[in-house]
Amino acid sequence: MKIRDILRAAQSSIAGRYIPDARFEAELLLMHSLGINRVELYTDLERPLSGPERSAYWHLVERRLCHEPAAYITGEVQFYGIDLRVDRRVLIPRPETEMLVEMALGFLSHRTPGKALVADIGTGSGAMAVALARLCPDAFVYGIDISPMALEVARLNVARYGLQDRVMLVQGDLLGPLPQAVDLVVANLPYVKQDELSGLMPEVRVFEPEMALNGGVDGLALIGRLISQVGKHLLLGGMLLLEIGHEHGEAVVGLVRNRLSDWNVKVVRDMAGINRMVVIETVPVAAGSKVGTAGMNRPLE
Repeated sequence: MKIRDILRAAQSSIAGRYIPDARFEAELLLMHSLGINRVELYTDLERPLSGPERSAYWHLVERRLCHEPAAYITGEVQFYGIDLRVDRRVLIPRPETEMLVEMALGFLSHRTPGKALVADIGTGSGAMAVALARLCPDAFVYGIDISPMALEVARLNVARYGLQDRVMLVQGDLLGPLPQAVDLVVANLPYVKQDELSGLMPEVRVFEPEMALNGGVDGLALIGRLISQVGKHLLLGGMLLLEIGHEHGEAVVGLVRNRLSDWNVKVVRDMAGINRMVVIETVPVAAGSKVGTAGMNRPLE
C-alpha cells in the first residue's frame, strides 16, 4: 500500500467518527509516524509503505478513532508559532488563547523600557509563559500552577527554548506564591460549569485533566478568586487579562466592579464575535485612585 492509499483509508475512517479535519489529522499522524514533514509527505505520495510502517501508523489512527486527541498521540502542539510538548498531564493549548498572547504583547510593547514582570496563572504546559518570554526579550515571567504534574511538562517546554533564566515556574494556588508584584497577569483558568463537564466532547471529557476544566458551579470559582487577589499583586498601571467562557462576560465585569470598583474593565470579543477576554486595568496615575497594596514602587528584583 502506498502513502496516498493509506492516507485515503485513514481519512475515511477518521471522518466516519465525525471528527473534524479528518484529512489534516490523517496526514499529521502519518508525518509523526514516519518522522517526515509535510513537504516530504507530498513529494513521496507514491512510496510503498512497509508492513511495520503500516502497522505503526494504523495503531496511531486507532487511538484517534477512540477520540484520543492528536496532540496527545504525537506529544506535540503548535501554539503561537511555537512547538510545545503536551501530554495528558496538561490541557492542550487552544488557538483562541493566542488572543491573550496578542493582547499581552501589545500591552508590554507600550511599557516603559526595562524588564517587564509577568505572571501566567494556571500555566499548564507553559504555553503562554514560553510565548511571552520568547517574543518579549525584556520580560521575566512567573508561571504558576497548582499541579506539580503540569509543571513537569512546563519545565520541558521552558528548557526546550533555553528560557530557564527568564521563566520561573512555581507550584501554588493562583497568585499566592507570587514573590513580587508584576506589571501583567495573564490567566486562562478553568471556566466550564461543573454540571456541563459530562456534555463535553470525548476528546476533552475523557482525556484532558478535569482540574484544568472545572470552573465550579457557575464556572467562575477560580476567576472570582483571582480577581479578589489581584489588587495586591499588580503594579500601578498594570493589567490583568482573562480568558472567559462566552456567557461569562457580564458576570466577570460585575465581579470586577464589586471588588475593584475604581479599576477599568472591558470585555473583548474574538473574530467570531464571541466574548473571549476580559481586560482589567489599574487606574491611570492621573486619576489618583487606589490600585491595591502594590502601591507606587516597583519591588526589588
